[in-house]
Amino acid sequence: MKIEDILAQERRARMAAERLLAQKQAELTNANRVLSKHALTLSDEIMETRVAVEEIKGENSQVRADLERANKEVVIAKRRLWDSLETIEDGFAVFDQNDKMIAANSAYLEPFDGLSCVTPGIPYTDILHIATDEGIVDIGDMRPLAWRDMMLDRWRAPSCDPVVLRLWDGTHIKLVDRRSRDGDMVSLGLNITETIKYQAELSDARHRAEAANRAKSAFLANMSHEIRTPMNGVVSMAEIMADGDLDDEQRLFVNTIRQSGEALLTIINDVLDYSKIEAAKMTLQPEPFDLERVILDVVTLLQPAAQEKGIQLILDFDLFMPSKFLGDVVRIRQILTNLIGNAVKFTSEGHVLVRAIGLPLGECDEQKVHITVEDSGIGIPEDMQSHIFGEFNQVDTERNRKFEGTGLGLAITSQLVELMRGEIWVESQEDVGSCFGFHITLPVEETVEPPKLPQNPGTVVLAMEDRLNRAILEKRLEATGLRTALFDPLNTDAALVRDAYLILVDEQCSAKARNRGDQCLIQTFRSQNPTAPIYFLTAPHSTAAKQSQDAALATRVLQMPLIRSTVFEIINQVGTHSSNKSADMLEAGSDAPLLLSKADRSGFRKMRILAAEDNKTNQLVFTKLLKELDMDLRFANNGIEAVEAFLDFQPDIIFMDISMPEMDGKEATRRIRTLEQDQGMDKTRVVALTAHALTGDDREILAHGLDQHLTKPLKKPEILHEILANCPDDARCPLPGNCC
Repeated sequence: MKIEDILAQERRARMAAERLLAQKQAELTNANRVLSKHALTLSDEIMETRVAVEEIKGENSQVRADLERANKEVVIAKRRLWDSLETIEDGFAVFDQNDKMIAANSAYLEPFDGLSCVTPGIPYTDILHIATDEGIVDIGDMRPLAWRDMMLDRWRAPSCDPVVLRLWDGTHIKLVDRRSRDGDMVSLGLNITETIKYQAELSDARHRAEAANRAKSAFLANMSHEIRTPMNGVVSMAEIMADGDLDDEQRLFVNTIRQSGEALLTIINDVLDYSKIEAAKMTLQPEPFDLERVILDVVTLLQPAAQEKGIQLILDFDLFMPSKFLGDVVRIRQILTNLIGNAVKFTSEGHVLVRAIGLPLGECDEQKVHITVEDSGIGIPEDMQSHIFGEFNQVDTERNRKFEGTGLGLAITSQLVELMRGEIWVESQEDVGSCFGFHITLPVEETVEPPKLPQNPGTVVLAMEDRLNRAILEKRLEATGLRTALFDPLNTDAALVRDAYLILVDEQCSAKARNRGDQCLIQTFRSQNPTAPIYFLTAPHSTAAKQSQDAALATRVLQMPLIRSTVFEIINQVGTHSSNKSADMLEAGSDAPLLLSKADRSGFRKMRILAAEDNKTNQLVFTKLLKELDMDLRFANNGIEAVEAFLDFQPDIIFMDISMPEMDGKEATRRIRTLEQDQGMDKTRVVALTAHALTGDDREILAHGLDQHLTKPLKKPEILHEILANCPDDARCPLPGNCC
């Protein structure tokens, strides 16, 4: 081969080797570049790993530190907990799910008196065995096995009720056990020995207080009864003597005895009521009652005192108020008696006006009843008005010192109103008068349906001098749609009387006509209008007015104040044009129509009245009070005689004393009611005449079958009211003149 070929071949080989070298160098460079980049990445990762490792090391150190601190705190908390549990006097123990003791404090272990077996790990059943075997627990008459079974049943029940154990040394432990959610049982033994002792002392003190309270109540009841019994003789006999023929000095003596006795009775009543309120024993006894009747009863009771002073006692009752409410009638009557009695007491001239109105409360069957008592008395100074409802507070002025009293009446009244969730107030001006008012909310029992008038009712003529009563009556008549006209006796108008559908004449107007020498006013009216009914209005208990020529000529004789039923009766008469007298007259203050003379009953039998009363003085008083009545009166000296007389005498009404020997009035009444039921007899009205006047006495007495409760001293108007209201149809009226 030529050298040139050889050289060319070597040159080509060298060039190929150089190209391959360059290629390999490029690949190596590229590989180095990749390796360098990878090395940098690994270096970064190593750095990050180192940082993370350092952080983990730090956190691990913190965790170890926190764990050590937490362990220390747990140890401290555990030590403090057990130190606390060891400090308290109450026992504390924890049992696991298998009822084995985990831990217990010294107080829990103390009753076991250091028994080495009572340690953590002991089963609960072994503890019960030790408690009975060692006599640690006083199980009484129970057998040990029965007691342990009882305690185990309690322990395993879903809910453990607390149980009180008495230990051998008299210590009382109350076990309170609660099972946790993981099944462990936490047992707490409370040492209630001091509490048991305190409760025993408290119970003993309560028994002593109740015994003292019973003794006090018995003392008050006995003293009330014992004082009222002789006071009945004093006050009632003084009233009887006052009706006799006495000279001025004798009448002064008798009135002094009567007034002093009544003042003493007022003090007794106030003290008894205040003692009840003070002891928080005053409770309300709601029952259906007629509010108008209650107010009228109080007004009737106080009328004699008002007439004696020459003042008017007037009632203005809302014509459209409900007729019956639900409330404590005894307490409402007491409130009214205190307020109206005070008004009469402090009024020497003018009037006392009692006004009652009702305000419906939405759609509920309740009404807010407002009652005000207005007087024209001496009034109360403004600086004294803020404290008159306090206990023993009186307006101490020169003018007031002549009025005696305990200073408890208004305090009792105020607290009674508050007890009924009401409000009481006073408005007064010295030398002008006072107005006491209160409101209470009462459920309605029965509503009133006013009378319906004809299309043309005509005119009612009022011939009345009594302006206040006339204004009230005029307002009530016009409220129902009637037209009224006033008659002036000095300027007579014959046309006015001739066209009247009804004429009302009061005795003052009639007396004024007689004093002028005129003809009888009612006779004049009758000549001018022979068909219109003419009603003659008289003052309460005005016997002379009822027996006058006016009463004889009038269609009806009505007593003021007129109750609502009487007003409705008058309205119903409008347009009838009847001149015949009605056989039944309405009288305010009675439960039955009594104002017109009844048909002549002179040929009828006498009314039979039985009085069961063991006290001879009270028998004498009762006889003298009713001496003017035409009746058959029989006395029974005890309950046995009363029952025998009921069968033999067949009384129309029985007045029953409660405290009598051999058989009391309550038992006698129960036997009478049984006889009536067994023999199919009509019910006889039995009225309690008793010296029992404490709160609740009336309800307790009436619960035995009696119909009414009257307290001593005996009051003639109340007894007469009972007799006249219950006079049977086949007996003649016992009042003189045969007029009821």
